[in-house]
Amino acid sequence: MSRMVIFEPAMCCDTGVCGPSVDQELLRLSTVLNNLRGNGVLVERYNLTNNPQIFVDNQTIHAILHQEGVEALPVTMVDGEVVKKKAYLSNEEICQHLNLSTSHLQAKFNVISDDCGCDDGCC
Repeated sequence: MSRMVIFEPAMCCDTGVCGPSVDQELLRLSTVLNNLRGNGVLVERYNLTNNPQIFVDNQTIHAILHQEGVEALPVTMVDGEVVKKKAYLSNEEICQHLNLSTSHLQAKFNVISDDCGCDDGCC
């Protein structure tokens, strides 16, 4: 299975989904990434505020930041290759790069039955 890593600009928290005015693109991305993880897809997300060392340690990201500055962020890599800079992948692009169906973008829910399994009708 492919591995997707997103390197994001400095944000106030891990997801950027906080404060009085939530960025809808960050909300979409957070939801999609949570659903991907829930469906067993390996996705990592780092922002410059909380994880600065990984920006230094990753040679590709370090070179991009040195050449283009933080304006290049966000940068998305799949299996070690840069697939997009300066914007987040769309849902369609995520599926394409990870070779997934759109069903992986949806949350898995456990169905709760009204039947508790009792034979004596106690429920």
